[in-house]
Amino acid sequence: MPQRLVVTGRSQEPRARFSEELRRLRSERGLSLRDLAKEVGWDASQFSKMESGQTLGGPEVVQALDQFYGTPGLLVTLWELAVADPTQFKEQYRRYMLLEAEAISLWQYSVSRPPGLLQTAGYAREALAAGGLRGEELDQQVEARTGRRSVLEGSDPPPFRVLLSEAVLRNSLRNPREWRGQLERLAEAAVQPNITLHVLPFGVGLHGLDSTDVMFLRLPNGRTVAYVENDVRGELVEELSQVERFHRTYDAVRDQALSPAESHKFILRMLEEVPCEPST
Repeated sequence: MPQRLVVTGRSQEPRARFSEELRRLRSERGLSLRDLAKEVGWDASQFSKMESGQTLGGPEVVQALDQFYGTPGLLVTLWELAVADPTQFKEQYRRYMLLEAEAISLWQYSVSRPPGLLQTAGYAREALAAGGLRGEELDQQVEARTGRRSVLEGSDPPPFRVLLSEAVLRNSLRNPREWRGQLERLAEAAVQPNITLHVLPFGVGLHGLDSTDVMFLRLPNGRTVAYVENDVRGELVEELSQVERFHRTYDAVRDQALSPAESHKFILRMLEEVPCEPST
């Protein structure tokens, strides 16, 4: 790969470049973090974390900064590049993330957890913490995971078909508020025009994906790849016959699942079972 041509002397890594630009713009205005917080309306600690690269922040705060600095679209564009940057993911996932970002259609079966593309920040945080992440690394990986939702956004998002084992909807979080938020996210996704969601209820019997999560990506060149994952390892599958075998298994599982309308009602019933927070 040819070396990148350095013109500005600024960082060539999206996340670092975003933080660098935030620091530069504030410095040129001669503002302290506290001054900036007063002007824009967010906590100074939020801007400190964004400028140090600990967090990317959300689109609302970035849009507010664009407006304040008079840089229409610049910071939002840098933020989008940083969110989509595959280097923020662990190395073993980076090739898959590059393919996911360019996919023109997606299919997934989830055994016990919501698909990463549909996870809320609260769910992602508890799931990643359960895997041993802590501190700054945990914050960065939560942002990386929730940033993947941009794949399903925009004016012409790709179609996404999701099969959820009922176990996904039964394996709740410790925090009822966060669990309610995750179920609400799934209920919202179920009625989005580009998302088709099926629930595979308990009692359908054994099937070929009992212990395996699988995601299929249809790429612009017409090729389909699969990413399969179980409790001990994940693998990107590109060989045509293997992908086809997994796809036939996926189709057989889908045939046993509830219809999209029934699945939406199922999720709403699960929401009714989550205790409401006491009124204050």
